[in-house]
Amino acid sequence: MTDTIPTEFEVLDERFAVVGGDDYVERLHTGTRWAEGPVYFPAGRFLVWSDIPNERMLRWDEMTGAVGLFRQPSGYTNGNTLDREGRLISCEHGNRRVTRTEHDGSITVVADRWEGRRLNSPNDVVVRSDGSIWFTDPPYGILSNYEGYAAEQEIDGCHVYRADPVTGEVRVVADDFARPNGLAFSLDESRLYVADTRMKHLRVFEVREDGTLAGGKVFAEGTEQDIFDGLRLDDTGRVWAAAGRALLCYDPDGTLIGRLKLPEPTANLVFGGLKRNRMFITASSSLYSLMTNVTGARPVWAGR
Repeated sequence: MTDTIPTEFEVLDERFAVVGGDDYVERLHTGTRWAEGPVYFPAGRFLVWSDIPNERMLRWDEMTGAVGLFRQPSGYTNGNTLDREGRLISCEHGNRRVTRTEHDGSITVVADRWEGRRLNSPNDVVVRSDGSIWFTDPPYGILSNYEGYAAEQEIDGCHVYRADPVTGEVRVVADDFARPNGLAFSLDESRLYVADTRMKHLRVFEVREDGTLAGGKVFAEGTEQDIFDGLRLDDTGRVWAAAGRALLCYDPDGTLIGRLKLPEPTANLVFGGLKRNRMFITASSSLYSLMTNVTGARPVWAGR
């Protein structure tokens, strides 16, 4: 069964006044240790998310409300997304790799090394319309045995990577982050937003035609409470960021225009449902949902 809490939008700018939805936020499930990586499967109308410390992935059925195991062990999976063919792309802390789950259930390794050295612990991932896979690689999964396996860092630094869809080549596209985390493309894919959790800010890069990045200026600064994690865009280009006990909403010009407050520290979000207007939020021990008048950005599997 679900329970509800009153919806609490905080309007900081008149541009956020148009955002609304249900008067209540539903808690669809509780009992995780650290909920992360929500991904919505429209073909089956279900949501999958990660419970990292418990090394499992859970599945919520939109038609019945039932919650069950999707995968265990999960390799301490964190971030998830879908590619152009609707296949699951996952970041596995424990196995220190990015994988693709094929339609027959088999698992293909997308990336596990760079220049012969093992990745730290891939954290979050997005797919561009050209099929390239972009991911962040902080060390959270190797710092202790809580979210993976304690191990030495083989790569000097925490980078943002791109895996080529044709050659499979993995290359660094940004190497000046402290703790890169959530990432998302702009609507036209000309820009890439990346959160740096340790630095408490969001940065934005220009995406060149050859798949390299330029720029990297700070897009938004957070407060001491704004520990930036997962990112998503809506179909107006607004950037939604999980940060502290809220989802923060930024206008494309970088202005913080509003917050959706929540009772637990948030980790990530995704837009789903039949019209992509249902917001799913992973927050510490729980999975939350809110039907809104906001529509998520068109996903890569739907074409551009």
